[in-house]
Amino acid sequence: MSFGQSVKAEPPAPAMRNRHVLVTALGITQILAWGSSYYLPAVLAAPITRDTGWSLASVVAGLSCGLLLAGLVSPVTGRLIQLHGGRPVLAASSLLLAAAHSLLAAASAYPLYLLAWLLMGLGMSSGLYDAGFATLGRLYGQGARGAIINLTLFGGFASTVCWPLSAFLVEHGGWRIACLSYAAIHLLICLPLHLWVIPTPPAVAPMSARAEPKEASATDRVRTRFMLLAAIQTLAAMIASMLSVHLLTLLQLRGIGLAAAVGLGALVGPSQVGARMAELLIGRNRHHPIWTMLTSVSLLAAGVWLLLASQTFVAFALILYGAGNGIHTIARGALPLVLFDPRQYAALMGKLATPSLIVQAAAPSIGAVLLGMGGGNLVLIALAVAAAVNVGLCACLIVSVRR
Repeated sequence: MSFGQSVKAEPPAPAMRNRHVLVTALGITQILAWGSSYYLPAVLAAPITRDTGWSLASVVAGLSCGLLLAGLVSPVTGRLIQLHGGRPVLAASSLLLAAAHSLLAAASAYPLYLLAWLLMGLGMSSGLYDAGFATLGRLYGQGARGAIINLTLFGGFASTVCWPLSAFLVEHGGWRIACLSYAAIHLLICLPLHLWVIPTPPAVAPMSARAEPKEASATDRVRTRFMLLAAIQTLAAMIASMLSVHLLTLLQLRGIGLAAAVGLGALVGPSQVGARMAELLIGRNRHHPIWTMLTSVSLLAAGVWLLLASQTFVAFALILYGAGNGIHTIARGALPLVLFDPRQYAALMGKLATPSLIVQAAAPSIGAVLLGMGGGNLVLIALAVAAAVNVGLCACLIVSVRR
């Protein structure tokens, strides 16, 4: 494949017939999985703190523990999807998330609360974007790019759908009823969709001797590309995780009132979805996904640097950041399809997810330490440096691909 274009492989006939139904079903389950796990503490943390007496930091630490475990087991998840397809793995995620919410609802002691979040971490590893991308890649090979973009459009509405739903459930029944409701949703909606809609994947042809790298230099190039891509995704995950937790605090430290900070923060979500829609309309298979990656890290860097340098263009900075974050999700799903053997895509996605999820778990705590040491400017300086380094790493990856 030439550097300037992507190869669109024809998917198997059964998968082709069910493509739109499959992406819609996965999109619904992605919204519910993200909204009931990663985005859950945003609404439930305060009610849990009031009801149990645990500190807010202790309550939020549950998500960090879940993300850490999700990162550690992601390679196993990827290998399972590679061997058996996405249906059993995603179905297991529904069961794990339902069990996690049931235990969370019953948790009266903090160790049980943490255990529930560890179960949640297993469910996140097997049910969020990386598992969804791996499922689509396993079915469609290099033709999965369009399906991946469509799936991210659904996922972008997770907080839009589930934050009001969580707030409604808490207001009318309390946080424990909210957790039990999510358990029922995973069993009655997500599990049947995963079992009935995801088709059996085609058999993967073994690599021929001709396809295997014969020279050490070829193996070194593949390893270098993998390490560069993993580093790019990890730094982007750190920036997104730190800002998602501390953005309102950073804006208030710049002299912006809480109501205005919330309004400015609300620009990020629509910017993510808008950028993904633009990629869907003008991208698809017309350009190599490495340009999508370069655009994403450049927009992230521009947004963070503008946020650091100017108090006047905060809204524009957040729009740039949101757009970069939105299409980065597409790039991290589409780029491995063309950089590496697509027959090993699911296993590679599991390996690539590990450092990103671990950093996502640690980034909010690192941000809190930086806030305590030097205030908002120190956090923004650290993020700006990381974003600039990421642009350089992406340039190195482009050079590696051209060679």
